[in-house]
Amino acid sequence: MSSSISPSRRNVLRTAANGFGALAAEYLLQRELGAVPSANPLAAKVPHFAPKAKRVIFLFMVGAPSPIDMFDPKPALKKFAGQKLPESYGKIISQFTDGSTTLLPSPWEFKQYGQSGLPFSTLSPHVSQCADDICMVRSFYTESVVHAPAMYQVHSGRILTGHPSMGAWVTYGLGSTADNLPAYVVMPQPEGTPEGGTPCWSSGFLPAVYQGTLLRSGPSPILHLKPPEGVSAERQKATLELLQKMNQLDSAPGDSEHAARIASYELAFKMQSAAPEAVDVAKESAATKALYGLDEEPTREFGTRLLLARRLIERGVRFVQIYHGGGPVSIQWDAHKDLVLNHEKMAGMSDKPVAGLLKDLKARGLLDDTLVIWGSEFGRLPMSEGGNGRDHNPHSFTMWFAGGGAKGGRIVGETDEFGLHGVGERYHMRDFHATVLHLLGLDQNKLFYLHNGRNEKLTDFGGNVIPKVFS
Repeated sequence: MSSSISPSRRNVLRTAANGFGALAAEYLLQRELGAVPSANPLAAKVPHFAPKAKRVIFLFMVGAPSPIDMFDPKPALKKFAGQKLPESYGKIISQFTDGSTTLLPSPWEFKQYGQSGLPFSTLSPHVSQCADDICMVRSFYTESVVHAPAMYQVHSGRILTGHPSMGAWVTYGLGSTADNLPAYVVMPQPEGTPEGGTPCWSSGFLPAVYQGTLLRSGPSPILHLKPPEGVSAERQKATLELLQKMNQLDSAPGDSEHAARIASYELAFKMQSAAPEAVDVAKESAATKALYGLDEEPTREFGTRLLLARRLIERGVRFVQIYHGGGPVSIQWDAHKDLVLNHEKMAGMSDKPVAGLLKDLKARGLLDDTLVIWGSEFGRLPMSEGGNGRDHNPHSFTMWFAGGGAKGGRIVGETDEFGLHGVGERYHMRDFHATVLHLLGLDQNKLFYLHNGRNEKLTDFGGNVIPKVFS
């Protein structure tokens, strides 16, 4: 081949350099025009209107507690115990029973608590002390009698997978004020995840940066926080800076996926210095640890996760999702048999820590702008299963709110005399999500993401905000 048409090494380098220069020039011009994506897609964003809440702690009770045994007393169950549900109720849909079994009265006694007189059963000796801070909504419903699809509906608004979770939507809409911690944290039961698994905290079709970050239970909630052996922090930082520069040069304007990858590297580096302190509950006072039940065996594990939640939201984490129950059925609220044994075990593990969280947030002035949600995937039927258990009831169930603008000492919605169906105003999960977004200053119709040619929303075609929760 003739040397006249063979590129020399010098020409190759000069041509390549000019190309790199053109890329850099294009980047600088795009940055001047504001088209380059933010280096941090999780940077704090301005809400659509003034929020009542700035952050969320979502306490999810896996397996479905029974509201008629905890928060929604039904004297008619005792009056008609052993009889069948009146035929006027029609055919009952559940997973394992068909409504032909007899009514089962609650084994627990109810009392009214606080100035508001909210009813709680003896399953909640500690949470009942916070009655005036709690807003109960009794008439939520889901559309599946099966755990996983119902969980997906509570978390993402749909009974099918593939859609972003509420935590992902919130962090997409608001970002985070934590520069060195994840925006969205998930803490499952150490024995295992809920039936719904990772789709419950997935980012779905949103960029992956909005997916929940898992923290483990135990002394090391986050793995690999220590730098590799023999690698100094200065060397790590230099490596990160070089990687970031290379990534930025390779980023096309508007490439949110690339921006998310860049941000994730930087966050991982920052977490090595900030996260160990954030998850170190040993620094808490003995009184605080006792408040969460860390000094008692049944409550220690769950109490530790709730205390971690408080420490994380103090440091700017936007959304914390905590599961009580998961893995084997023996560590779930799924009381198909022996309701008493199951609920006393699960309530014994969780009641004191939940009350401790509410009291601690209130004492620190954090409850006013922290929305605490307690809920599950559905409720349980008023009829018996196997003589001493209860099957799934998606037709009505209770979820409650505290703080973050929710009006305490209030009951919203009601159920029929047996607690089977909601009567009057019934609330779908779209209404639940619309209300949570509203409290955070987000308009459900302005929070959308273009996916497959459609502006997708958490509330799909729209939910109804529940004003009685906060006004």
